[in-house]
Amino acid sequence: MKYVPDSTADRQFESDNTVDREGVDGLLSELDEYAVEQALQLKEKAGDDTTVTALTVGPEKATDAVRKALQMGADAGVHVTDEAIAGSDYVATSLVLAKAIEKFGEEKPVDLVVCGMASTDASGSVVPAMLAERLDLPQVTFASVIETQGDQVRVKRDGDTATEVIGGTMPLVLSVTDQTGEARYPSFKGIMAAKKKPVQTWSLSDIGVDPEQVGLSVAWTQVEDTAARPPRSAGEIVTDEDGSGAKALADFLASKKFI
Repeated sequence: MKYVPDSTADRQFESDNTVDREGVDGLLSELDEYAVEQALQLKEKAGDDTTVTALTVGPEKATDAVRKALQMGADAGVHVTDEAIAGSDYVATSLVLAKAIEKFGEEKPVDLVVCGMASTDASGSVVPAMLAERLDLPQVTFASVIETQGDQVRVKRDGDTATEVIGGTMPLVLSVTDQTGEARYPSFKGIMAAKKKPVQTWSLSDIGVDPEQVGLSVAWTQVEDTAARPPRSAGEIVTDEDGSGAKALADFLASKKFI
């Protein structure tokens, strides 16, 4: 799961042109809420011996995202946080996530890694695939409908012109879309129960990642410059008194290179 800046807040950039994640309120990415929901539904189907662990990588405040998942019904949480991670791109993020999952798997085998289709701040949609590659697992991505039977997973993936039905055998990496069904709201009982659920905090050293492998300095892409969004200006009103309104509209659109 990813802890993202609130899209309704006034977001800013740091001096190194990375997003300011400390000076703005954050929350669990909405698209990742669908992943939590599907994980919980799979647990309900599989039985009580199945556990759902919420994993996030981010600053200290990212624990709030884990808590939200625990309130929804997840059993435990893991928060990987380290100053060296700041500015990491998809490649480094997938490395940290993979190493954390491998460490968790030392205690209990991981059958299914469930991800959202993308994050609401970056919208890259590539981390699940990178994660599958690093974990050497098959991937079943962009699922809109999920069916399981034993260790078999079958999903429907909606494309622009067709719907695909694909499947795989656990363990595997699964990513889900916002078409899988509305995520549940935490109940009062769930909110109170979440306070007693365990949340582990790991650093890079805990998961065996060299700080030189992550961060802005090794990112494959960097933002060189940013500019504040200009204030909204008054619109242009065209009065069609002699039938020339359509031409005036076309000329305006052409001047803005819309047509």
